[in-house]
Amino acid sequence: MVQTSEDIRLLNEKIKHASGFVTRINDELGKVIVGQQVMIERLLIGLLSNGHVLLEGVPGLAKTLAIKSLAQAVHADFSRIQFTPDLLPADVVGTMTYNMAKNEFMVRKGPIFSNFILADEINRAPAKVQSALLEAMQERQVTIGETSYKLVEPFLVLATQNPIEQEGTYPLPEAQVDRFMLKVVVDYPSKQEEQLIIRQNTLGLNFPPINSVASTSEIMTAKELVRQVYLDEKVENYILDIVFATRFPDQYNLQKLKPLIGFGGSPRASINLALAAKAYAFLNNRAYVIPEDVRGISKDVLRHRIGLTYEAEAENVGVEQIINEILRVVNVP
Repeated sequence: MVQTSEDIRLLNEKIKHASGFVTRINDELGKVIVGQQVMIERLLIGLLSNGHVLLEGVPGLAKTLAIKSLAQAVHADFSRIQFTPDLLPADVVGTMTYNMAKNEFMVRKGPIFSNFILADEINRAPAKVQSALLEAMQERQVTIGETSYKLVEPFLVLATQNPIEQEGTYPLPEAQVDRFMLKVVVDYPSKQEEQLIIRQNTLGLNFPPINSVASTSEIMTAKELVRQVYLDEKVENYILDIVFATRFPDQYNLQKLKPLIGFGGSPRASINLALAAKAYAFLNNRAYVIPEDVRGISKDVLRHRIGLTYEAEAENVGVEQIINEILRVVNVP
């Protein structure tokens, strides 16, 4: 559907009116989380664009606190699943139990039947459990016995993993990691931010409670508006060029990257980059996507979708360097 300038102007007004909850959520999360604005912004992008988020970072960077606080700020159901090596798929999705009093089998739904799912340390659970969760993420339904149950909306899986510990872990296969819209690498706070964290935690101050400042209906309305955000054909082609450069670097004057990339982004990368850019524009109160939106979110969309060769590892070249080089060379509209 062709959008006129008047359509975009009207949509812009709708977005400004409907995005008020974003400021309220940021204010609430700011009560307990110091810094980490990029992580919070990425969580909101996942929420608004119907995509799941994988957070990777060392322990103690407020990953779990951020997700739990976001669930409290949005008036929605929240479940936390602590992934362990002895976890079973039924512990996540649910199972059939026998009721002796009624002489019949009954469905006991698992914690997956919530709006927000925190999959804590997802790489600690074996492949069967990971597959059960990832199937629910993709299909947005769960089959228990012979019956399929639709999952509630909004439905968002926020998973965390610790990159430094390998013992007793089951790394997510590339094909399964691809189902996460964003992979966010959480970094250390700045020196000033950490000083404030020390003061808050050593003075014995009670953190103020997180209030519910947004409803699920507001989130659903915002998700509809995100889909309507205008994506010009030139920006669309820019997204395609970035993704295709990960597959065929030699076609974009990036011959030196060809031996370093084992495989590039799938069509899911293109779809998610477009959706994430639209959500990024929404968060900035805009009804249209600009190239800076694409560049701003591209690392989080692509970093888990590019496979490196042994040559890249031998030369100590990381995914971030490859994405930076692609963004530097690909023509910006």
